Amino acid sequence: MSDLSERPVLVLGASGFVGSHTARLLVAKGRKIRVLYRRSSNQEALSGLPVERYLGDVHDPASLRAAMQGCSTIFHCVVDPRFWLTDTAPLFRNNVDGLRNSMDAALACGVDRFVFTSTMGTLGLNPDGPVTEDIEFNWMDRAPPYIRSRVEAERLFQLYCREKGLPGVALCAANTYGPEDYQPTPQGKMIWDLACGTFPVMWEAGAPTVDIRDVAEAMILAETRGCIGERYILANEYVSNRDLCAIAAGQTGVKPPLIIPRAVAHTMAWVGEQIFKLLRQKDYLVRSDAIFLSNVFRELDHSKASRELGWHPRPFSETVRDAVAWCSSYPGRHNWAKGVKPAVRPMRG
Repeated sequence: MSDLSERPVLVLGASGFVGSHTARLLVAKGRKIRVLYRRSSNQEALSGLPVERYLGDVHDPASLRAAMQGCSTIFHCVVDPRFWLTDTAPLFRNNVDGLRNSMDAALACGVDRFVFTSTMGTLGLNPDGPVTEDIEFNWMDRAPPYIRSRVEAERLFQLYCREKGLPGVALCAANTYGPEDYQPTPQGKMIWDLACGTFPVMWEAGAPTVDIRDVAEAMILAETRGCIGERYILANEYVSNRDLCAIAAGQTGVKPPLIIPRAVAHTMAWVGEQIFKLLRQKDYLVRSDAIFLSNVFRELDHSKASRELGWHPRPFSETVRDAVAWCSSYPGRHNWAKGVKPAVRPMRG
């Protein structure tokens, strides 16, 4: 492989949570960075970064090839996480077709590495212990459209690595938390609401977590240490909703929310769904799928990433502390209620 540090790299999805942190860390390491952005992209997370900007879209092959020319590595951080969409076609168009276009352009441009941000949602369930990368996806009968789109995307990625020679590495990330969550993500908004004492009720569930800064670190480690065609779990601690609420509320000393049984929350969500359907409402967040996804996984085994990439995540308590501290100093948080979807805690990855 040629000297990666001498050539530019391209971050796709750089305005998002994973992409912006990846771009920021690459800049800190002295790399030459390009980003592809749409006219509608909010670039606040990239403000002040010395990056070369290319106008385009993952659905515009010509713009992809133009941005990739001469690049050593592509960091594909594009994801459409809108599990609440009534019309789910955009999930497959953005998560699957967009990835296909990116991989085709990468092959045409002869890049050395293609690092793909996948999700823990593509992993198989293991009732007998921790989940590893070797467990194939085995719960399609329960998977909602968002998860099916991510599974289809990862399978397409593996096909390109196996049959077309894509020099790709996939990273299966758990629920991401941390500072500099400008959009914010639903889970980032939830942490702030919990710290403010304005999140009244949570259901009994739990999920694996990971610091967004540790995900960015893994992205860069995977560029040089990841094995082509392999996937790596990026997950740290399994955290129950009860503990999550206590940790976040404890940052400011407010009272944690009431915790209700998951069965009660599922019933309430199902009833809400039926009402929204009767009223012919679209894109509603109250979904039983969200309750189900919030408790799919327990422990995920990240030993492969530690062993092969040299990846070592930080404690979740540190992540929450830094997220709350950043939120408290970020003036833009006052506008969050105007545009962000209400915070829930489904699998997002």
